[in-house]
Amino acid sequence: MFPELIVIRHLFEVLGARWRALRADPEAAYSTETVIVTALLAALALTAVGIIVAKVVAKANSITTGP
Repeated sequence: MFPELIVIRHLFEVLGARWRALRADPEAAYSTETVIVTALLAALALTAVGIIVAKVVAKANSITTGP
């Protein structure tokens, strides 16, 4: 099996375990929900920054400075 898939499978197992724990104790849902939403927003922000940096670097590399 590919190592990348092992990591992804482990991630889904951990998320599944957290989901089951959430379903067992509804009072703990708010803080876990907040953490998940915050993590998703952080991942989206990092993706946006990565895209912007890639575009700026590509544009900067396309500028000619010599004759």
